[in-house]
Amino acid sequence: MTNSTLQLEDRGSSSVQLPRVYYRTAKVEGLTLFYREAGSDHAPTVVLLHGFPSSSHMYRNLIPALATRYHVVAPDYPGFGYSDAPAAEKFEYTFDHLAEIVNRFLEQKGIEKYSIYIQDYGSPVGFRLATAHPERVQAIISQNGNAYDEGLSAFWGEYLQPYWKERNAATEAKMRGLLSLEATKMQYLTGVRDAEQVSPDAWQQDQALLDRVGNQEIQLDLFYDYRNNLPLYPAWHEYLRTKRPPVLLVWGKNDQIFIEPGARAFLRDQPEAELHLLDTGHFALEEDAETIGRLMLDFLGRKVK
Repeated sequence: MTNSTLQLEDRGSSSVQLPRVYYRTAKVEGLTLFYREAGSDHAPTVVLLHGFPSSSHMYRNLIPALATRYHVVAPDYPGFGYSDAPAAEKFEYTFDHLAEIVNRFLEQKGIEKYSIYIQDYGSPVGFRLATAHPERVQAIISQNGNAYDEGLSAFWGEYLQPYWKERNAATEAKMRGLLSLEATKMQYLTGVRDAEQVSPDAWQQDQALLDRVGNQEIQLDLFYDYRNNLPLYPAWHEYLRTKRPPVLLVWGKNDQIFIEPGARAFLRDQPEAELHLLDTGHFALEEDAETIGRLMLDFLGRKVK
């Protein structure tokens, strides 16, 4: 790893240093896993775990800010971003398996301690890492990374629960609607303050990857497996109560998928958690990367040594 920076000459004679972001791959279980990396490997590590339907691309604006003080690693899960996407019939697309892949990736890189940023799918991946290896996780930053029944909006009862109850052609057809451009764009724009602050590159890139041959079947498998996350909630709550990891909640309060009560619920099990409700939606980094970066640098500076 290197801590190389880009230097821009300032007219005031001093230079502004911007951390370089590196775009790398690793072999894990025979798969090529893509990841973004920045910052000095002598600094504490922050692992950024992305949500659906995005990838490490969602962290493009946050990584340089964090890398001024931290070693930052953001992998794409199999089936997402630029990582390999083996066909659904040839690979077990479950959250257990995604967490195993990420864990092996971190072990291969020799990362023994780290903080995790969890958003959407990043929450079931991250909590599996934390409960399996509590000694490794130094802090949790949850940005609409749900772990409570209270955080599930009516959306789940309308779409996911019928699919979980009976996976058939009718329920699957409704789920395929969530893989459309309209649905992807909705996730980015619902609840934002100003749609002109949200780059269309975000949803267009996500959709281009969703539209790859065979990718819908991958996503349908993960939609169906999501039902296995809810029974794990009590174990995650027990982890928060007993291990007391530092928790920062930076939550888009207008999210229509993982709603505000899910953020407040963390305080039951980790009363020392720090809660910040942001006036934005599901992908809060699109509008508030600067604010979230500032909050994270302050929080990690106090909590992680």
